[in-house]
Amino acid sequence: MKSNDVLGLIFSNSCEKTLTELTAHRTTASVPIGGKYRMIDFVLSNLANSNVNNVGIIAKSGFMSLMDHIGSGSAWDLAKKSSGITILPPYAGVSFSNKVETLYQLRGVFEDADEEYVLISESNVIFNVDFTELFYLHSVNEADITMVYKNMAVPEKLTPITITHDNVGKVEKVLIQPNVKGKCNLYLGTLLIKKELFLELINKAISENELDFDRLIQNCVDKYSVFAYECPSTCAIISSMNEYYRFNMQLMDGKLRKELFNPERPILTKVRDDAPCKYGLSSTVKNSLVSQGCFIEGEVENCVISKGVHIAENAKVSNCIIMQDTEIGEGCNLNYLIIDKDVEIAPRKSMAGADSYPIHIEKKSVIK
Repeated sequence: MKSNDVLGLIFSNSCEKTLTELTAHRTTASVPIGGKYRMIDFVLSNLANSNVNNVGIIAKSGFMSLMDHIGSGSAWDLAKKSSGITILPPYAGVSFSNKVETLYQLRGVFEDADEEYVLISESNVIFNVDFTELFYLHSVNEADITMVYKNMAVPEKLTPITITHDNVGKVEKVLIQPNVKGKCNLYLGTLLIKKELFLELINKAISENELDFDRLIQNCVDKYSVFAYECPSTCAIISSMNEYYRFNMQLMDGKLRKELFNPERPILTKVRDDAPCKYGLSSTVKNSLVSQGCFIEGEVENCVISKGVHIAENAKVSNCIIMQDTEIGEGCNLNYLIIDKDVEIAPRKSMAGADSYPIHIEKKSVIK
């Protein structure tokens, strides 16, 4: 099995119902993370680094920012003549209300593709994985389906799907919404399947009106050869505002960054040509991630700051996520906030959330 025989398929609207503040104007896939990246950059980089040359991104709504971010796919070396990256938006009159109906409406895309296998993934899973190992094990096991999982605690607001398997990795049970506490073998929404079987399952599900994709996979365990592959790297699933805030704050940990941003498998993203960050004479910055193009004149501590942000003199900003091109006025005091892009905060404003409840400031807000 070769990497170029795999079609990558990414759902861009993952967990949008539990990330409503962040996905009001964009897809989950294009939500900024870590100051420099978008959520989709991780799975897209995993595919590109594993030599998967053909990728489709299923977009239901709010995908203009995603299209702007992806462009031609050149940032991931996917701007190619015979393959590349394609945004798959809704057809006219199609609601894309669930995965089975969505995949059925797109069946022509898969039928026309030359690839023999399909790798399906969610866009809100943050990991750095060499998928070639997954491809190898799928072939060695002669598997019909291989499901990717991680032994971890269930993130907040996520509908969990867990896996049990034997000592050679053959899946014995797939449990949907089990009552679990602590760590479990959590399915990451990523699976590898032969295209022929994939189309057969989707067509059968539509004809029998069985429209739950997770149940569809669950029912495969007794009928097909289903194996499990454990994600070997650090992994996070962004399923709520708290999970989003918590993970961004965890990125201040150098050990986590070193593992996640492995230079041998770089996380790629669209490059914006900004000048280096500038710091005022009275500025102080502690334990923070600051992107290029920023101008910091005030005090910053424990913050993740995207490109083009200006923090004026005497402003104190702590424990915040600040998205690009935001203006924070002189003398502001901000703590535990998620500030969306293009926000303008007038001088001497004070706002504070809490570690367990960070406050979100909507995109393009003007706070006077």
